[in-house]
Amino acid sequence: MNLKKIRVSGAKNSATRLMAASLICDEKCTFYNFPTKLVDANHKKRFIEKINGEIGFNDENETATISSTDIKDRLLDDYNYPIRTTYLLVPGLLKKTGVAKIPYPGGCKIGNRGYDLHVMVWQDMGASVVEKENHIEVKAKELIGAEINFPITTIGGTETALICGSIAKGSTTIKNAYISPEVFDLIKFLRSIGVDIEVVGNSFIRVQGKKYHRGTSHKVLPDRIEAITWMIFAALSGTSMLIEDVPFDEMQIPLTHLQEAGIDYFSNQNSVMITDESIPNGIQPFELATGTHPGIISDMQPFYVLLGLKANGVSRVYDYRYPERVTYLEELSKFINGNLKWEEGAIQATGVANFNPAEANSTDLRGSMAVLMAALLAGNEEKSKIHNIHMAMRGYNNLEDKLKTLGYSFHIEDNTITI
Repeated sequence: MNLKKIRVSGAKNSATRLMAASLICDEKCTFYNFPTKLVDANHKKRFIEKINGEIGFNDENETATISSTDIKDRLLDDYNYPIRTTYLLVPGLLKKTGVAKIPYPGGCKIGNRGYDLHVMVWQDMGASVVEKENHIEVKAKELIGAEINFPITTIGGTETALICGSIAKGSTTIKNAYISPEVFDLIKFLRSIGVDIEVVGNSFIRVQGKKYHRGTSHKVLPDRIEAITWMIFAALSGTSMLIEDVPFDEMQIPLTHLQEAGIDYFSNQNSVMITDESIPNGIQPFELATGTHPGIISDMQPFYVLLGLKANGVSRVYDYRYPERVTYLEELSKFINGNLKWEEGAIQATGVANFNPAEANSTDLRGSMAVLMAALLAGNEEKSKIHNIHMAMRGYNNLEDKLKTLGYSFHIEDNTITI
């Protein structure tokens, strides 16, 4: 058996938040298991360096060190930073300079994902907010603890309230919070730098602000979305694969759905092995709905759609949280013939589909990875091309090397991958 090994990297949705949160610290922070080659992490690194922060990535050891004691209030010539979580940079700048000039949030276009809830948090805690032509300006001599009551559950809003509450005077309560595994990783970091945080259930948080925040060392949580990506790809491709650093505690329900689809994987404490013997009766059709953690989150949706295309029958995937996450399906359908039907919030995949080489475009981050996987499944008798491949690169650390480890040959030029 030719067993390929892939190690899951630190979570994108944790690492990029931790970078921003470290800016409130008065001493140096070191992060381990950090995805140093992640595109979004390097965009945020670029911004931190522009405001006079010191940040170093060690690719070999997968560590990041950040010192923000000398950060400055600067008006930049360029605010073009294609990352979603720019709003998390506000607390560190407010604490150190009293003014935060941040890029408008960028990122994936998968529906209406405004930043109004972040503005609500800043204003509720006493800051003034001005939306300028190419950046947002937030001012406050001191944030004041407040009661933050979100109208909907929100990961980004919860993260903003947590970090702002950590520097605010007095106590901040956060109601209708969304405590995903990555948010809890942020809470662990904030506690390690001296912040008192009380969590009740999965939707109530109380934060006691501090003036001084010590430095710390922190290991980034493994990426549950990357783990499910490689598990499904191993099952679809027939590749015997050992997937290391799987965060089992954070993905019990997604794994249960894989088992119910007929994937009988082998596992130990932190690894999964999938071989030809893992699917003795073929992939079975299924029906599932995405939602909030601990269920199958919307970011995993494209990979279960791919899985349904190889199942023995009709599978249905419903996405109630981001029903507009269907743009990638037009590109994915180019690799198959009539096996996909969709409308907003509802996708039907009919198996067993054959994948054929095609030329496609990237859309959102996870959808683009699904399209890349389809190109790999199509084989190389003819060439497939995917344009704007940086979208997939944004979500997967060291993706090129991992594909080479799996034995794939490809060429990337002008943001287009040829397989």
